[in-house]
Amino acid sequence: MLHLLIANISPCYIFVKDDQLSSQTIRTRLILKSRFDMHKLSSISTTLQQDIKLAATKQNQHKRTRSDHATELTEDYVEAISEIIADAGVCRAVDLAQKFQVSHVTVNRTVGRLQRDGYVTTEPYAPIELTSVGTRLAKASQERHQLVLEFLLALGVSNATAITDSEGIEHHVSPETLRAMQKFIDSQK
Repeated sequence: MLHLLIANISPCYIFVKDDQLSSQTIRTRLILKSRFDMHKLSSISTTLQQDIKLAATKQNQHKRTRSDHATELTEDYVEAISEIIADAGVCRAVDLAQKFQVSHVTVNRTVGRLQRDGYVTTEPYAPIELTSVGTRLAKASQERHQLVLEFLLALGVSNATAITDSEGIEHHVSPETLRAMQKFIDSQK
């Protein structure tokens, strides 16, 4: 019997065939849950169950990566605003446009989203200021960035490469990985 499983994992569907069964009869199961209840799938092969678990795990990994990308721009901007304010006393849209090498329009749109989300305050032609939430996020982002940079340098990565790589890595590191990086750095002292 050919066993066809149609499973809903969040918004996408996975169609899986179990070719270990004969093709005389087609049996279909529809599972309309975002997560699998494996006890409901007991009639399918162990290999198929493992494939389904792997697909769900991969989907969760991709979901985390998409989420990381969504916060990456926010973290970069609040971190940059904090640094510019520390260096120059005020941060204006033109400062961010120069730093990120983007247009003034792009900065204004991004700052608008940051303001909507409660990270910054600003008015037309006025400096951009971080809210308390934005300040906390900037500080956490700077600390994470510094930790990743120190870790890469402790591994022997060149200064220029470590600076470049830490800029991207910092947004995708889990708290568990950060703790392991800190432990490694501490062990090297």
